[in-house]
Amino acid sequence: MVTLPFIDNHRHKHLMQEMNKMRRKLVVGNWKMHGSHKANAELLAGIVEARPFGCDVAVCVPFPYLSETAVTLAASDVRWGAQDCSAHEQGAYTGEVSVGMLHEFGCRYVIVGHSERRAYHGETDQLVADKAKAALARGITPIVCVGETLEQREAGETEAVVKRQLSAVIHTLGHCAGEMVVAYEPVWAIGTGRTASPEQAQAVHAVLRAQLRAATARADEMQILYGGSVKPDNATVLFTQADIDGGLIGGAALKAKDFVAICRAAG
Repeated sequence: MVTLPFIDNHRHKHLMQEMNKMRRKLVVGNWKMHGSHKANAELLAGIVEARPFGCDVAVCVPFPYLSETAVTLAASDVRWGAQDCSAHEQGAYTGEVSVGMLHEFGCRYVIVGHSERRAYHGETDQLVADKAKAALARGITPIVCVGETLEQREAGETEAVVKRQLSAVIHTLGHCAGEMVVAYEPVWAIGTGRTASPEQAQAVHAVLRAQLRAATARADEMQILYGGSVKPDNATVLFTQADIDGGLIGGAALKAKDFVAICRAAG
């Protein structure tokens, strides 16, 4: 019988915290359906002027604003992306936007599987996985969102739900699974002002990290973001958790001062 070395909980936590420090943090602003030429110019100027940051920073903007965002950020190290994409390369899909189109705008990231897309547009786990695969095929990093509703959390289904959502993507991406970014966003904390406690968020991130470890050797290098009412006053404690590698920011990403403060907390 092989005897495994004993690692106490304190030492394990310390090791995880050290790995967290080694992974570069990422903060992504999700503007959702907000923006105007004037507001965008002011917001982007505030972000650019606040550089440099000690973390990677990106903004995912509505499709009509990709061009002006690309122009404004071209000379900076702030990256940009989209909030959704089609799983199809081209064709008769009125209203859809392909990853090929996003690639032409220099998008580095695209959000797929946000809870609002799942809830309002009926997106399935498999469709989300197909979109992630399409993005990677064009060299765009998918930010794959997973998360449970309040009813699912209260029913004790959180782990089962997020593992099911992530499993579809892992299976579809195969050996490329290590190239995505994962974002845990508890649906009950998005835009509600409620935030998962650092301990609640870390517990789910640890589950996701373990699931990724079973699928790819790159799991400990991968960024897993937290999203759900992240603000300047709670960002630091969230980002210091062992498996939380930054944030996918909603409302606070629309105010340069708040977004910059969150980026500073990650750096």
